[in-house]
Amino acid sequence: MKEYEVRAIGRVEARQDGSAVLHIDEAYREGLRGLDGFGHLEVLWWCHLADADELRGIVEAGRPYTKLDYDLGIFATRSPMRPNPIALTTIEMAAVDVEAGTVETPYLDAEDGTPLIDLKPYTPSIDRIEHPRVPAWCAAWPASVEASGDFDWGAVFDF
Repeated sequence: MKEYEVRAIGRVEARQDGSAVLHIDEAYREGLRGLDGFGHLEVLWWCHLADADELRGIVEAGRPYTKLDYDLGIFATRSPMRPNPIALTTIEMAAVDVEAGTVETPYLDAEDGTPLIDLKPYTPSIDRIEHPRVPAWCAAWPASVEASGDFDWGAVFDF
């Protein structure tokens, strides 16, 4: 199996209130030019706290959600424990500062110090699915990121 090298472009500064600042390394700061017109970004980040050989071998997730009556494979979950611990989060971009190399967001589900892999602008023509199909066990979940903040996620998880 071929191996690939991934380089971090920066780090997450997670704040106590759930907001975050993405600190982009100086070598990549010019890559932030033009983002100021976008409202949302796709953030790819490395789940460094779940990066262990024994966790990378997990392919069965069991029944992590309350509405399940069968076991899931890891690729049917958003678990950080996966063969390559890469996470994807769509964020609202509150501010971008190219010179300082920062992107501010009101919410990011990453830990303080998390390595950033990449940023991509969210564009509805590529990223939005008007009528997504989901299995019955998650059909009652919110239909948007905006609605997710008020949803009782604690009632969904079974761990």
